[in-house]
Amino acid sequence: MSEFVTVKDGARIFFKDWGTGQPIVFAHGWPLSSDAWDPQILFMGQHGYRVIAHDRRSHGRSSQTWAGNDMDTYADDLAAVLEAANVTDAILVGHSTGGGEISHYVGRHGSKRVAKMVLVGAVPPLMLRTDANPNGTPIEVFDSIRAGVAGDRSQFYQDLSGPFFGANRDGNKVTQGMRDSFWLQGMAGGVKGQYDCVREFSEVDYTADLKKIDKPTLVIHGNDDQIVPIDASGKLSAEIVKDARLKIYTGAPHGLTITHAAQFNADLLEFARA
Repeated sequence: MSEFVTVKDGARIFFKDWGTGQPIVFAHGWPLSSDAWDPQILFMGQHGYRVIAHDRRSHGRSSQTWAGNDMDTYADDLAAVLEAANVTDAILVGHSTGGGEISHYVGRHGSKRVAKMVLVGAVPPLMLRTDANPNGTPIEVFDSIRAGVAGDRSQFYQDLSGPFFGANRDGNKVTQGMRDSFWLQGMAGGVKGQYDCVREFSEVDYTADLKKIDKPTLVIHGNDDQIVPIDASGKLSAEIVKDARLKIYTGAPHGLTITHAAQFNADLLEFARA
């Protein structure tokens, strides 16, 4: 079934809760919704797992809020979903911004409801280039993303879907349907929340959160990720999280959960069963 939970500021957070068995909780990337996880939700549900996926506030079907579009609130919203659904022994899976969200959830709320963690093309530890993070992305890139959201948001999302899925690479198998779905999910969200969220995936340092993760963790990243380059993200996260395992997908783009769905689903199932 699909449900809503009302959180402390009155926002309503949409989530899907399907199947039975050990719960797998999915946190999506920006500017998408829980629909981005369709291949994984169907596959893992068919393999005996309870699958749960929410729309981050100001994304998808959740409330479009003017305030509260920050990672502390995102983590609290996720906590409210897990509490409302009475989730324990969960495998948390976060893609891109969702990787920051599940990491910050553990950093802020602890891991008592968590069994395992999966970070996929995730933004931690820090995307922004700083003196201490020289391999990060310059602030001008994120300023241009904000300008795109504030300007012709529809065209910006159509254009962004190209590098997101690697449609600009020779020999790619990206379909128009993949790109259309990205655009559709993006346009379903609210402009203010999506604008605010740029700061949360780019300028927030998740290092302290990663150090608090005390559950088995799998880090998966494409080495041709044009959105969240692997050297400043996946590789570092795998070093920071205790005993984390890093799996690199050769030639895979940021949107590998779609473009490499069969490979990722198999790896997720193997990790869940281990």
